[in-house]
Amino acid sequence: MDEPLFMIPLWADLTAVALGGVQGALFASGFQGQRRLDLLGVGIIGIVMGMGGGLIRDLLLNTTLATLQTNWYLITATVAALVGMLLAGVFQRLNGLIVGLDALVIGLFGAFGTSKALAFGIPIAPAVFIGVCSAVGGGILRDVIMGVPVSIMHVGSLYAVAAGAGCLTLAVGHAFGLSLVVAAIVCIVVTFVIRLLAVIFDVSLPEQRRLYRRKVAVETSAIPIVKPE
Repeated sequence: MDEPLFMIPLWADLTAVALGGVQGALFASGFQGQRRLDLLGVGIIGIVMGMGGGLIRDLLLNTTLATLQTNWYLITATVAALVGMLLAGVFQRLNGLIVGLDALVIGLFGAFGTSKALAFGIPIAPAVFIGVCSAVGGGILRDVIMGVPVSIMHVGSLYAVAAGAGCLTLAVGHAFGLSLVVAAIVCIVVTFVIRLLAVIFDVSLPEQRRLYRRKVAVETSAIPIVKPE
């Protein structure tokens, strides 16, 4: 069976890779003490962040790994990681820029992952899943390599939720007749806005322990208490 003809524009894919590379290098450069990294370590984290989302996307789709078919992906990720490392001091004083960069990166990877999955004929739910995995995959790989808790598994500003909302918007919009290009732009905007608002207003999902405590309180309230006579 022939693969469907679908090509993410090289410039767009490289933009996502470059932004991811800068973001990864900024993250790695911020570690101090025992977790402090050398130049190679920071570069590797930047490359993983830049290329990880695309690799996970294509692995899930069981198709040719686009990031390994040309020199430009690795070169772009490496240069972006070096730029992020050299300008870490400047970027870290611009917290708003880093938050915006983070939101844009997950929006781009989510849009590309979902679009490619839909073009391959994948149903809406799995396509959204692939898009979310593509959006957060680089961050997961980064955390695993760094030996730190995986960020999307812990209480914090909406990350995977923002990606999921954007990817779902893309899939539903395409199902109602929007072109993949227009739907992808809407996906990026939705993801970006939700992520940004979540950080600004410190919105997150409820902590698991709180839900557990509420459940225990409800269950134990029905248990009769026998007082000694």
